[in-house]
Amino acid sequence: MSIEFTKETLDKSFAELGKEFRKRNGTKTPADIILIGGASVLINYGFRDMTTDADAVIRASSVMKESIRFVADKLDLPCDWLNDDFKQTDSYTENLSKVAKSYRTFSNILHVRTVAAEYLIAMKLMSGRRYKYDLSDVVGIIWEHDKKGEPIGKESVYAAVKTLYNEQSLPANSIQFLENVLNSEDYSTTYKKVRESEKQGKEIVLEFIEKYPDAKGVNADDVIKRARRKKQDILS
Repeated sequence: MSIEFTKETLDKSFAELGKEFRKRNGTKTPADIILIGGASVLINYGFRDMTTDADAVIRASSVMKESIRFVADKLDLPCDWLNDDFKQTDSYTENLSKVAKSYRTFSNILHVRTVAAEYLIAMKLMSGRRYKYDLSDVVGIIWEHDKKGEPIGKESVYAAVKTLYNEQSLPANSIQFLENVLNSEDYSTTYKKVRESEKQGKEIVLEFIEKYPDAKGVNADDVIKRARRKKQDILS
């Protein structure tokens, strides 16, 4: 089961979650949720109009899990519509709470925050998946800030990386990607090209999973690179 959240349906889901959490938890101990990934892009920017789930850092009492499941049943959502699975990925860092900014409070108990600008770019580049929206989101964020006259330069991105990940550096291919994007003369065209590349990457990964359903521990980006090299060899 999957769903495509818009900003409006995401807000509706959090409104229901706030009410249910307050009912089960009481009013003494608030909950703090930091949205990242597609949900944070959806809330802060206009170049994407949907996301399929809400990745988050969730700090709340144990009844939050029950509340999330209740909202899933009530609104016919996937049971994991709000999850913290990304904590197992390279983009997670405990420093997120330092840079998250307030979004909305629901039922005076559920505080929702988001990550934006150079910090969201840093997270996307640290992950750098070529079959998701990571790279096109980087282009979109830079593009929107440029249109607003608030350009984001590589120095601010590197500073954000240091704030979030301490001494850890971005992967080399992500650094090169950022350089290429910032040197682009047409963000609109770059965005479309990257999105198309991600779409192709997703198709390659899904085809691989269908062909090798029992394969484990395989890096998706490596699968995409090998498939594209093989295609190039055939065409050359």
